[in-house]
Amino acid sequence: MVRSRNLDCLFNPGSVAVIGASDRGTGGVIMRNLLAGGFNGPIMPVNPRRRAAAGVLAYPDVASLPLVPDLAVIATPPSTLPGIVGALGERGGRAAVVVTELSDQPGNDGDQPLVKQIREAARPHGLRVLGPGSLGAISPASRLNASVAYAPARSGRIAFVTQSGALGSAVLDWTREKGIGFSHFLAMGEPCDVGFADVLDYLAADHATSAILLYIETIDDGPRFVTAARAAARGKPVVAVKAGLQGDRRRGDETSYAGALAGLDDLFEAVLRRTGVLPVRELEELFDAVETLGRGLHIRGDRLGVVTSGGGTGTMARDALMAAGLQPAVLAPDTIGKLQRLSPPPRSIGCPVDVGIRGPVERHGAAARVLLDADELDATLVIQAPSSHETAEEVARTLMTVTSRSGRRQLLTAWMGGQSTAEARRLLAESGIASYETPGSAVKAFAHLVNHHRNQQLLMQIPPQLPVEQRPEVEAVRRLVSSRAGDGALPESDAIQVLAAYGVATVPIRAAADPDEAADISGGLGFPIALTLNSPDIPRLRDAGGIALYLNNAQAVRAAAEEMMDRVARERPEARVEGLNLRHMVPRPNARQLFVGVSTDRTFGPVLVVGEGGRALEAYREHAVGLPPLNLPLARDMLSRSRVWQTLCGSRARPDADIDAICQLIVKVSRIVVDFPEIAEMDINPIFADESGISVAGAHMRLAAEGERPQLVFRPYPTALEEQGTLGDGRTVLLRPIRPEDEPLHALFFSRLSSEDLFLRFFRKVEKIERPELARLTQIDYDREMAFIAEAQGEDGGEILGEVRVIADADNERAEFAVVTRSDMKGRGMGRMLMDKAIRYCRASGIQLLFGSVLADNRGMRSLAAKLGMRERAGEDAETRILELALGKRQDRGD
Repeated sequence: MVRSRNLDCLFNPGSVAVIGASDRGTGGVIMRNLLAGGFNGPIMPVNPRRRAAAGVLAYPDVASLPLVPDLAVIATPPSTLPGIVGALGERGGRAAVVVTELSDQPGNDGDQPLVKQIREAARPHGLRVLGPGSLGAISPASRLNASVAYAPARSGRIAFVTQSGALGSAVLDWTREKGIGFSHFLAMGEPCDVGFADVLDYLAADHATSAILLYIETIDDGPRFVTAARAAARGKPVVAVKAGLQGDRRRGDETSYAGALAGLDDLFEAVLRRTGVLPVRELEELFDAVETLGRGLHIRGDRLGVVTSGGGTGTMARDALMAAGLQPAVLAPDTIGKLQRLSPPPRSIGCPVDVGIRGPVERHGAAARVLLDADELDATLVIQAPSSHETAEEVARTLMTVTSRSGRRQLLTAWMGGQSTAEARRLLAESGIASYETPGSAVKAFAHLVNHHRNQQLLMQIPPQLPVEQRPEVEAVRRLVSSRAGDGALPESDAIQVLAAYGVATVPIRAAADPDEAADISGGLGFPIALTLNSPDIPRLRDAGGIALYLNNAQAVRAAAEEMMDRVARERPEARVEGLNLRHMVPRPNARQLFVGVSTDRTFGPVLVVGEGGRALEAYREHAVGLPPLNLPLARDMLSRSRVWQTLCGSRARPDADIDAICQLIVKVSRIVVDFPEIAEMDINPIFADESGISVAGAHMRLAAEGERPQLVFRPYPTALEEQGTLGDGRTVLLRPIRPEDEPLHALFFSRLSSEDLFLRFFRKVEKIERPELARLTQIDYDREMAFIAEAQGEDGGEILGEVRVIADADNERAEFAVVTRSDMKGRGMGRMLMDKAIRYCRASGIQLLFGSVLADNRGMRSLAAKLGMRERAGEDAETRILELALGKRQDRGD
């Protein structure tokens, strides 16, 4: 399928030009690194003032080069960069690394004039630019060291991508000492052209890379980063250190509580978690995470059993579990019985299982085997300290035997000590068993597994749109919001109407124009009364004295209303006041107060915040952050990460709050944001939640200014693309986008394809589609890939009869298709129906060219292509053909 454009020439070039090459300085370092690395393609120095650089014949300019370089490394003064980049593009160059620093240039960011000139010089030619200010690119397998790094990289299967050149240099030095190798090492430099999304797309498809590590400081294109990170994380571990994010990326003025509470750090962690990326906080932790994930350990829960030879190390592990937010595992009676029957039995049984420092070496393995086979545990940690009673190697070999015989690989080890345990760690590493130096680092690694599993589950969540029977009163809300266009905000009464239109339970509200009317109507509501100011210009009513509670008579209501109006007139004379709102304060003795809000980030769009409400809103700032759209599982995960979760769980004093009702509220707020992007901020506070449900007692909404409406970075399932179709035999099918939950149906679909059809689809012999491939095929990102399936109702429920898939390039100009129908459904018009659906979708999406590769023997597809008006041309070899269809201009695709 389509790969990131021209990035092959960055990671795996056949030739390299060094522009600004010399014997000394930056140009000299680049030449020495390329030559010392053993790059086996042409290395062409460019310098008009030198005949040679590092002993290699030099050329005066780009035009004089004897061949077009795949990659150019540029180390010339800043003012020369746009011209050189343009010359490379005109010559047909495909990739360039700019190591020149622009730190002394005015502005020094991605919007400065010089960076724009470089970008504009490269773009017409498709030349990809890394940097300026890049440390360079290193690909040990290709013997490429196109960098200014002082140390080379070892060869390995980890890709490391950093925005900090200084950190990159330190990592190269540190990893050489640790024996860690890289498939690729890339220092990004300043944002110009090649970004994290491009690199992730390339590395996701790179077979030489088994894991991806990121050091991130800034993200410029949130939607592209999200789609690329999701695609990469589906196929291999992606771990990121999130450094302090630079700059203020907020859209609004953060007048809302949500805007103040949604910190950049929390937001970015929520983005990573939702994309399936594992966030870590320290550099060493980054590589520990890869050590764990790279061992192929797969767990489905957070229950860790511990075997130790001493109480102290077991206590350390237990404390580390608590610090990581995990609970010590509880052993089942059957497991306890098996441990008690061991000879000798452990000194203590629980968390940990202490086998003691004396006794046969097999005692570690016997206890580990029992825990590995325990259904109530998800993984087992064995902790060993140096002992005079057995060698570390003996214990290691025992554990290796246990895992090989049981087939259970969920084993981690902590081998404390130094030189005496080095050989044991080496043996464990060779056998694929993860080993750490301390119980704390081992437990932290287990927490990585837990979080990675949870993030992968979140990655599979594709929020559905509302069923027709549950659709809110969208048009009523649209009229209300339109009537307030230009006002900047909705008064509280209107905000409450919006929530009610989406089925949110709200406390009945009565409006009063002045203090006298407020006093008159208060008696009809019932006391006590909650009184609030109704002003679109004052979102934080409590700060402005715009809230009065527990007013027990009409006189108190009038006095409080007069005080509010007078205070606003004195302190906020510019604020519009549209009256007062009154509510009856119904006693809810078991209620907890919650807050749900929305703010808008410049990079990642709408952000949801949930946490404690009422007066505790800012006192306890431990709120959870998430991104819309959300479904119930995502909302529950978000709620569980907030401090308020513990208060919602029941106790002897009061029952559990209705968690489902709270999650439904979060989902409904998410849907409001999706349906009305013009609502830029929202504060819903307080929300009363108890065992009987929820009720909203206050709300504020701010409208976005013209041109401010943000883009969602996570696109919901496009229900609008579903349509009915009829086959030639009269059978009705549903043509719809694929969903993650279609994985079992998809596996059954492929099992019913003949070996010939599988070969024609995948261009290779396929006996079975394995689970990782099924996950990749069903968990797609609708913004860059689309797969339509033809679903029909069979005897055992739904079944897939055919599939067509299209993947667009990064510029949304070309898309590659692949289509397959079930072997027993041929000759009924299925292929044509699917291709017609794909063509209409691509045309509406603005794709200019739809193409596909087919085997020459696939005469059925070639015939169908001819009927569809496709042009056929020769492929890369005699066995393939390329089918192409030029499409028209962009239309509304209806999603």
